[in-house]
Parts: sequence; structure tokens; C-alpha cells
Amino acid sequence: MLPILFKTLPFFALIGLGYWAGRTRFFSAEATAYLTKFVFYFALSAMIFRFAANLELAQVWDGRLVAAYLWGTAFVYGIATLVGFLRKLDVATNAVEAQCAVIGNAGFLGLPMLVLLFGPQAIGPVMLVLATDLIVFSSLIVILITVGRDGRMSVGIFKTIGIGLIKNPMIVAMATGLLWAGLQIPIPVPMNDFLSILGGAATPGALFAIGASLASKTTERIEIAGWLSFCKLVLHPAFVAFSAIYLFHVEPFGAAMIIACAAMPVAGNIYMLAQHYGVAPQRVSAAILVSTALSLVTLTAVIAWVS
Repeated sequence: MLPILFKTLPFFALIGLGYWAGRTRFFSAEATAYLTKFVFYFALSAMIFRFAANLELAQVWDGRLVAAYLWGTAFVYGIATLVGFLRKLDVATNAVEAQCAVIGNAGFLGLPMLVLLFGPQAIGPVMLVLATDLIVFSSLIVILITVGRDGRMSVGIFKTIGIGLIKNPMIVAMATGLLWAGLQIPIPVPMNDFLSILGGAATPGALFAIGASLASKTTERIEIAGWLSFCKLVLHPAFVAFSAIYLFHVEPFGAAMIIACAAMPVAGNIYMLAQHYGVAPQRVSAAILVSTALSLVTLTAVIAWVS
């Protein structure tokens, strides 16, 4: 585990540096918001497009891998939902907690980290995880919150979901990159160099932005944050591992990547959703802070195991 810790430590050091900058107000909340926007819309999108455009489509899709990740994720989602109902939470709050239990930071942390640690072959499995999270579970939370508030299902929900997916730069970059790869269009050298330089800012920028955004997070309701962090950092990778290894027999490298993705801390975009809908943002904030701090140990242990 020690050699893996030395490899993952620089990633968490960048998060820590961002946290220090945000905590000391060297980086204001406004500066953090603009850095996050730059990474999300430009740097990370350039990295994803370049990765996707250089993939062979036949090597990307793996039905067993997607099914294994979906089964493990849905199982933990169900556990978190059941516990929430036993605690008499309303539908919207329960949906937000369940989202925290299974959606990790695969975009800002997982993709840059796993590609650097395991090489370009990690790109395909991580992108499948990202696509599953964004298309299936990001849609599910919007449906549950809306139904919980209105008490009924409406056609407008699907319009909202569709617009949200179309406006998501990670989905757009992934889709256009795969289309580019499918058409077998070579990337011109100047374009490739441009994407490489811009995408190179994604890893340090994303990690610094994670840390800086954590500085504004609070640790209210620490017992709930602890439970959600346990779901995300322990239960989620454990059930995905069981599903990948014993139920769907995913090939070893792909199984390793989805297990590592499942071990990522709670994703920051859940906080944005919770804040947008006004549903338990402080609870999500605490879960992100606690899970990110604990993931230095748990994520390192999972990566060491799958290695």
C-alpha cells in the first residue's frame, strides 16, 4: 500500500493546496467558482474529447462492465434509500442522500488520477462509469426531486433532463469525441497540440478547484456525513467489486477501474444540484468534505488492492 500512497499523495497534496488557498481567502469563493468553470467547460472537456477521439469504439463498449457497475451502484442506492425511509426522510431529501452514497468524483478526480496511474487503457472504463453516472443517476435524482415536490410525473421532467444532458460539457465532449473516433477522422497536429495543452490544465486545475471548494463546506450533521461517506467509500466499491468479479465476470483490468471509480469520494456536482433545488445542501456539503478527507486512506487502499 505504501508505494501506492506515494503515487496518490501528490493528487491529495494538490487538493490540500487548494483547500489552504480557499481557507486563507487567498482564493476567494468567486475565484474558485471561475476556476471550476474553466476546468469544467474547457480543460476537462478538452481532455475528455482528446481521449475519446483517440479511442477505438470496439474497445470502449463493455456491456458486462456497465451491467456490473449499474448493479453494484443500484444496490447501494437501494440501501441508502431504505435507511432514509426508515429515518422518515421525504422523497427529495432521500434522493439527495442516495445520490451522495453512490456518485463519486469520477470526472474531476477519477479520470485524471486513474489515467496517470494506470495509463491510457483506463480511459474507456472510466468514461463508461462517467456516462452511467451522468445519464442514469443524474436523471434519476431530478425525477425523484420533482415527483417528490409535485406529487406526480410530468413530461416536462424529461425536457429538463434532456436539456441538462445537452448542456453538460462532459457529455458533449465525450459524445463528439466518440463520434470523431467512429468516423475515423485523424486529429490534425495543431488541433491535437491545442487539446493537449488545454487538457493538461485539467488535472492540476480540477484538484486545486476541489480543495478550494472544500474550504467553503461545513461539517454540520456529522453523523449523517459519516454514514454517507461509509456508503460511498466502503459499501459502493465493495458491492461493485462483488458484482464485477462474481456476478458478471468482468475482465480484470476493467473490473479494477470500475472498483477504483466506485471508491472515489462524493462528487461536488451533487452539492450544486442540492443548492439549485434547495434540498439539504449542508448535508451534502458535509458528506463531500468528510468523504474527501477519508478517501486519502480508503481510496489508496482500494487502488493498492486492485493493482
